[in-house]
Amino acid sequence: MGKYTGSDCRLCRAERTKLFLKGSKCFSDKCPVERRPYPPGEHGRMRRRILGYGLQLREKQKLKRYYGMSERQFRLFFERAERMRGVTGENLLSMLERRLDNVVYLAGFAFSRSHARQMIVHRHFRMNNHKATIPSMLVNEGDVITLKEKAKNNENIKALVEAHRNKTIPSWLAVDFDKLEINIISLPKREDITIPVEEHLIVELYSK
Repeated sequence: MGKYTGSDCRLCRAERTKLFLKGSKCFSDKCPVERRPYPPGEHGRMRRRILGYGLQLREKQKLKRYYGMSERQFRLFFERAERMRGVTGENLLSMLERRLDNVVYLAGFAFSRSHARQMIVHRHFRMNNHKATIPSMLVNEGDVITLKEKAKNNENIKALVEAHRNKTIPSWLAVDFDKLEINIISLPKREDITIPVEEHLIVELYSK
């Protein structure tokens, strides 16, 4: 399946929840989920009760779209989570949170996860003094992510980071807005992940 090129807001409406795909628009009264809290399309207003497989599928689609992943990427992450020790669903969520693009977004260095992916691909970041150009790479405890010197002097990037100084940062991250540096102080636990998802339904879906 090719890359989705439609409206991001349609994805949020399809899942009936904010996936925070459009940066500041998601927090304003212009957010379509607030104005039209029903799925897009001619029959979107009709109340449809979703059960069984449909419920499992919606949870998987919600999580996949939240992190901006393709079906193939998501399936690979699930298979890795399955091979790890512990609870598969919690392993999956922890791995998704540890994606570099997600960390950059959570730290306030990008407007959205898609914007974070663009910045990473454009070589604006370094991890542990090595270039970091793969949005899906996983961070580990003790890793340090910094902006490259050229990016630190970019007025647009400085304004972006300055606007996010008061953003609530997850407890497993430490952000130095003066040095433009992100420190991974621990690995995310289930209670650190706030997205409203029932991961056990995704495990049930892939276990069929």
